[in-house]
Amino acid sequence: MAWGRVLRRRSKALKPIITVSSSTIMERGTGGGSGGAGEATAAGDVETEEALQELGEPLSPGARLFHAPLMNCCIIAIIGSKTKIDVDSIMDGLKNSLIKHPRFCSKLVIDSKKGKKPSWVRTRVNLDNHITIPDLDPGMDSPDQFVEDYVSDLTKIPMDISKPLWEVHLLNVKTSDAEAIIILKMHHSLGDGISLISLLLACTRKASDPEAVPSLPVAKKTSLRKPSRFCRYMITIWLMLNMMWNTLIHSILFLATMLFLKDTDTPIKGAPGTEQNPRRIVHRIVSLDDIKMVKNEMNMTINDVILGITQAGLSRYLNKMYGGDDKAETMVIEERDYLPKNIRLRATLIVNVRPSTEIKDLADMMEKGSDCRWGNAIGYILLPFHIALLNDPLDYLHRSKAVIDRKKLSLEAKLTHYSGKLVLKTLGPEVAAACAYKTVANTTMSFSNVVGPAEEISFYGHQLAYIAPTVYGHPQALTIHFQSHADKMTIVVAVDESIIPDPRRLCDDLVESVGLIKAAIIQRRLRSKDDR
Repeated sequence: MAWGRVLRRRSKALKPIITVSSSTIMERGTGGGSGGAGEATAAGDVETEEALQELGEPLSPGARLFHAPLMNCCIIAIIGSKTKIDVDSIMDGLKNSLIKHPRFCSKLVIDSKKGKKPSWVRTRVNLDNHITIPDLDPGMDSPDQFVEDYVSDLTKIPMDISKPLWEVHLLNVKTSDAEAIIILKMHHSLGDGISLISLLLACTRKASDPEAVPSLPVAKKTSLRKPSRFCRYMITIWLMLNMMWNTLIHSILFLATMLFLKDTDTPIKGAPGTEQNPRRIVHRIVSLDDIKMVKNEMNMTINDVILGITQAGLSRYLNKMYGGDDKAETMVIEERDYLPKNIRLRATLIVNVRPSTEIKDLADMMEKGSDCRWGNAIGYILLPFHIALLNDPLDYLHRSKAVIDRKKLSLEAKLTHYSGKLVLKTLGPEVAAACAYKTVANTTMSFSNVVGPAEEISFYGHQLAYIAPTVYGHPQALTIHFQSHADKMTIVVAVDESIIPDPRRLCDDLVESVGLIKAAIIQRRLRSKDDR
């Protein structure tokens, strides 16, 4: 379908269609009233807004936390399409799936006069108020820069609480990685990463089978010989003692961080007010097969390898920041070390605390008693990064595995999850938000890795090239997110440009670290063959 015909067809429903320059969003589409093809009723047989008010559901403690001024966070997912966008297909797909979900057909109601707690209230969804289609110049000079600027401008615009807290932007512009771009923006109170990626994937199908829902990779179980009963008993005792000790140490460090323990002031450490600044979001795509090759060779997990890559990339980037571009060399072994000693640099790692992370039917996720519940079921882990220039890139992997192994034998994530809920319920969201803010602000960055589909997928008939999600609104200047999709891994970097003015160079250092670690693995294999 030609883009010109799409614009003419939707122009009556989308008044005005926004006009966008290469640097800023000039005007947002507001929709065409309460009627039209984009309107859908999501409240069953209820007819009046007054009746809908009676169906209000109080916000969960986690949702209330993400609406506090200090932690008012939003999620943005940049999705590359391998084909031009058919607007009608997207509209029909959203009408038949997304807006039927309770969170996406409810708006936030705060009725402080009557003393009621904030609640989700079902409402009629007019898709024209949620979908923005900019009128683009097909001959623009730099489409990649345009998309980057467009997304950055979106982080400057607060969510409109008079309607459900999500929006979709359709950009029919060809970039270096995709033929068109779909941008999903939603408030973090709607759910955490697992909830939202599950919902997104529930709206997609396998590219090879349009009727099949995509699946997540399944960890292979290793068949090891069972130890004797006495050995199992001793191992259990040892693991329990380790878990108790690690949990105690990590809890003390978490409490100290909330009270006074700050990271070293490096060039990537945020400043007061960072949470209010817009974000510059860039991404790079690397081969997931390369990461799996490293994982298998080192007998590690994907998380171990990703953390090692991030430590190597950040070390290279910070060394250039401290040394200056004219002093930085290309290879790690040839670089002069300009890094200060004993840098304390930690990331807040968001952890899913649900028993299961499989993609489930959304009705089951909302059902009471289901193991996989919708919402914000997350805990926090403080993850120390080793910032140094190491001659052997594989040493970054060994150090990352040692850190993650200790974190696995700890209840830190569950402890922070349940203690956060306790503070929310007893002292209120303001106190909980202040505690969370202080803890996050005393660390340097956010870090996360969400497992994506194991095969190529399509979004309402549009085969996807990549998925690049991130979050903003928290008091850190740097967020690094890894998102897998089929045989690709997308590295997403979101920065406060007033602190980190060159996120593309940081992305390049992360990608180069993947290559250095892969080359080290190949050299290791060659040495093993020579030794034989």
